[in-house]
Amino acid sequence: MTSTSSTAVALGARQGRTLLHWLPEDKGFWAREGEAVARRNLWLSVPALFLAFAIWQVWSVVAVSLPALGFQYSTNQLFWLAAAPALSGATLRIFYSFMVPVFGGRRWTALSTASLLIPALGIGFAVQDNSTGYPTMLTLALLCGLGGGNFSSSMANISFFFPKEKKGAALGVNAGLGNLGVSVVQFLSPLVIVMGLFGAIGGEAQQIMKNGTASAVWAQNAAFIWVPFIALAALAAWFGMNDIADAKASFAAQAAIFRRKHNWLMCILYLGCFGSFIGYAAGFPLLIKSQFPGVNPLAYAWMGPLLGALIRPVGGWLADKLGGARVTFWNFAVMALAVLGVLHFLPVNGAGGNFTGFFAMFLVLFMTTGIGNGSTFRMIPVIFLSQALRGVDRNDATAVARATREGNTEGAATLGFTGAIGAYGGFFIPKSYGTSISLTGGPEAALYCFIAFYALCVAITWWFYARKRAEMPC
Repeated sequence: MTSTSSTAVALGARQGRTLLHWLPEDKGFWAREGEAVARRNLWLSVPALFLAFAIWQVWSVVAVSLPALGFQYSTNQLFWLAAAPALSGATLRIFYSFMVPVFGGRRWTALSTASLLIPALGIGFAVQDNSTGYPTMLTLALLCGLGGGNFSSSMANISFFFPKEKKGAALGVNAGLGNLGVSVVQFLSPLVIVMGLFGAIGGEAQQIMKNGTASAVWAQNAAFIWVPFIALAALAAWFGMNDIADAKASFAAQAAIFRRKHNWLMCILYLGCFGSFIGYAAGFPLLIKSQFPGVNPLAYAWMGPLLGALIRPVGGWLADKLGGARVTFWNFAVMALAVLGVLHFLPVNGAGGNFTGFFAMFLVLFMTTGIGNGSTFRMIPVIFLSQALRGVDRNDATAVARATREGNTEGAATLGFTGAIGAYGGFFIPKSYGTSISLTGGPEAALYCFIAFYALCVAITWWFYARKRAEMPC
């Protein structure tokens, strides 16, 4: 085929921003044009997902500062403000899981990213008036869940672009760099609120008392700082990304995953990985403050999520090289041992304890949550593609194409749905700490429950995916 005819074929495979024929498993197609298109969509997806995580977690920073700004909310009300984004984000993920095949990845990425402007602007204006009612603040906290929901649709979308042997690394990059939003918002917010970045447009400073001295802060900047970047990311997604015609599917077609055993098993495993990541990130500052009162939690809390986010692509890469099940199996074993380490370094009856050891064990935990996030999300598309192709005559190109399309559709829906279930860890882990401390005086009971859950994950991974003659090796 000549260069001119190849170009004609490539152009004929597109209609506007829609890819009419997308064959990533075809090595010739992938080398000729598929890889370049897939990578462009990945690198436009990453900043959009980063901003989604930033907005999802921005309330954890804002809620802490409300009493100093003069908001008369009870401790319980502040707790619910911090917990509300996790609950709404996890719930929205259930619905977002199925949006890409219905609306298209480009359209949905652009629209869902643009929706982040609502809580970002709303919080920025609300915190400037300490007479703002609690129902308004709670509504804004729930709207931050729009950022949490974006993860499921983003991962489902990117999974369609890459061949099976590259899905782990691609999904790891998308999620890992996106997860950085959790750490960056905790690190950046205290810096930007002490500067009048937006002049008169951003509103006036508020006065807070710190160590008996009045200080000027611009609390609204914690939300406003993200507004221009959200707008740019939404426009970049709309004009630079692609929809895939073959990825179109109705909700009914995707709902087949609810009849698939491996969907529910992977929900358990991903709850153990991402649920731990987002839950530990949300509860780490409070746990440090309660167990080591002499330590400033804000000086350390952001480091764990940063490590977990950065290492997630490594988990996907290792899974591509060694097998997702093998990596996930050993990862859960290390997680259980790390929690035992945390228990060893905790104070006993408020005395003793070793913060250095405690912090080191939590860094190991954050590292393993990142690796597990990458390896489990490599397992899912492989499981569903392999399941769809079982029994299909490989010489029947039509049957193979149909089964591949069905497997990729179910795999993408499962990626989104497991992401939704995993996100509930952002509520349950901090709540477990609080319940354990209130009932027993310490967090030990919660940590022992986490060890038991990781042991269950080890057993599931070994039996169904990692052992010899496993039902679905991957």
